[in-house]
Amino acid sequence: MARKSTNVTHNPHLVKLPERLERNQHKSGVMWFTGLPGSGKSTITTNLERRLFAEGYQVSIIDNELVREGLSSDLGYSHEDRTENIRRAGEVAALLSRAGRIVLSGFIAPYRRDRETAREAAEEGFHEVFLNPGAEVCESRDSGRLYEQARAGSIPDFTGVSAPYEEPLSPELIIDTGVVSVAETIDLLVGYIDTEFRL
Repeated sequence: MARKSTNVTHNPHLVKLPERLERNQHKSGVMWFTGLPGSGKSTITTNLERRLFAEGYQVSIIDNELVREGLSSDLGYSHEDRTENIRRAGEVAALLSRAGRIVLSGFIAPYRRDRETAREAAEEGFHEVFLNPGAEVCESRDSGRLYEQARAGSIPDFTGVSAPYEEPLSPELIIDTGVVSVAETIDLLVGYIDTEFRL
């Protein structure tokens, strides 16, 4: 994307990232949860945040609802708008990561290139987690009947029905949330974070 902001002055921060990590006693980074609607992103990220917070991690959630209510309230659901939404979310996640936090990002983010843009923003601190219970399980969990409405044509550009979802090619983790329980998933993720993020 071409930059329009050219007259930007960079002021050095007096608190450096290594100082923050030393105080936190863990690395920072972005855990990016992707998957079809109904795959468990919100359930997993909220429960994982609670567990990590209890264990002393500096952790925050960024999800589609939060971003769409404010930062991306001017965007719709076209391919172009989805791309811009994920670009913005990826940059915010990267900013929080550079402030020393573990960021739990829960977004469908259906296009691989958009997820790669988020990875580039967070650099080596990016960890992609593909929640993949399968389309049938996702639809069976749909208490709001969004899939049904999408199939009837009431919701255009609905991922998995009238809009594509490009599965990750090489995520750091793949979890079948149709088979693995929420509690087991949280245990698995905490184990991963303890290994990858602890100093």
